[in-house]
Amino acid sequence: MRKDAGLNGDLDRLPQLSWLLFLKAFDERVEQTGAALDPDYRPAIEKPYRWQDWAPKRDYSGDDLRAFINGDLIPHLSGLEGSGADDPRNILSAVFADVTNRMMSGTLLRDLVDVVDQIHFTSSDDIHTMAFVYESILKEMRDAAGDSGEFYTPRPVNRFMVQQSFLELGESILDPACGTGGFLVQAYEDLKDKVETDEQRKQLAGDLRGIEKKSQPYLLASMNLLLHGIDAPQLVHDNALKRMRQSTAAERVNVVLTNPPFGGEEEQSIVKQFPSGYQTQETAWLFVHAILDQLQKGGRCAVVLPNGSLFAGGVGARIKEKLMKECNLHTIVRLPQGVFAPYTQIPSNLLFFEKTGPTEETWFYEIPLPEGRRGYAKTKPMRVEEFEPCVEWWGGKKREGREGGPQAWMVPAEDIKKAGYNLDIANPHVGDGLEQRTPEELVDELIKVEGEILGLLTSLREGLASK
Repeated sequence: MRKDAGLNGDLDRLPQLSWLLFLKAFDERVEQTGAALDPDYRPAIEKPYRWQDWAPKRDYSGDDLRAFINGDLIPHLSGLEGSGADDPRNILSAVFADVTNRMMSGTLLRDLVDVVDQIHFTSSDDIHTMAFVYESILKEMRDAAGDSGEFYTPRPVNRFMVQQSFLELGESILDPACGTGGFLVQAYEDLKDKVETDEQRKQLAGDLRGIEKKSQPYLLASMNLLLHGIDAPQLVHDNALKRMRQSTAAERVNVVLTNPPFGGEEEQSIVKQFPSGYQTQETAWLFVHAILDQLQKGGRCAVVLPNGSLFAGGVGARIKEKLMKECNLHTIVRLPQGVFAPYTQIPSNLLFFEKTGPTEETWFYEIPLPEGRRGYAKTKPMRVEEFEPCVEWWGGKKREGREGGPQAWMVPAEDIKKAGYNLDIANPHVGDGLEQRTPEELVDELIKVEGEILGLLTSLREGLASK
């Protein structure tokens, strides 16, 4: 793939590999298995478009193979129409709607197809190995994507968020900004050992739902879920904000796990679908508002938000007020600066809330940097172990026995209300310690304060414009 002139870097190579892997896995895991178990099984892909019909054929020259893929295979797959929401033909057409074969050399394409054909998705060893390799490639892909302004959730963060959401079999779980599927894969890994029957396994696969706006992450997420044992990923290729605003009560879910895009601006046609007084172009706040309506009564959410969202006024403050009136915002975990490095140094927070009634008090827990560390880097990222003290403090599913301490403190909801719903509340157990801070840290703090002032002025201007 590195030799082909049509592929420029990992952002081209991984999608190319993914759709080939997807077709091979779909053929073995869905089509061939279905035919073996049911004599009346109707293939989702008809001859001659099944992987088994064309990929192993050595009489296809490189140029013939490339012409078949470009002119026949991809147009056929993207044009499939299913008879229902769960019809695999709908999944195939959504996956291949924006797929293109970028390889220019038919000879190299033939070689790549031959390599993929040697992988056996009916072998547990091959699947395990391929899932591990794919996750490694995805990490490289995420590093490359970060350079273009797309940030993905580090695995220790989504593992912690899933763990502290205390998932149960039978619950519907949604990531409305699913990217490459990290939260959904982690949720599946967290629940699969509880499965005892084939019916429970099918239900679990159907309960894991994702929405992704961009075609490339959608393809990668589909392949990621398929490799981890979910044969028919319940993913939707659409604008999640539009989708959630137009959803019905029957589509509400028990759990939302997500890291919505922030810092972007949503198009006006989407913004206008939100109620007056809650309209803003800041994507993160629109996601929070939509999530509140998407949760069932008693449902719960874990969401990543940047510091700027915590202290935002204007529309942001009104959405925080709505959140705290409708839900119990029981915990905010403050992450160290640089968790999302090298993509961004913006400090982030994890908000956990339940749609069980108004907030009475909110606990804050600050995750410190490891001793001796001044930040994170691509080669030295955050580790799962750094969350262990917070997990011990959490108090289990019922959050029992919580106590304040050097990293934890509680704030009554009434105090937050009086402060204009400012959730950017510093750790009261930590002094300024200016004399112990380096010049670099002081400059970083000044930059942060200037950024906060700019954010407040922007919110003020937005609030005045909405009046």
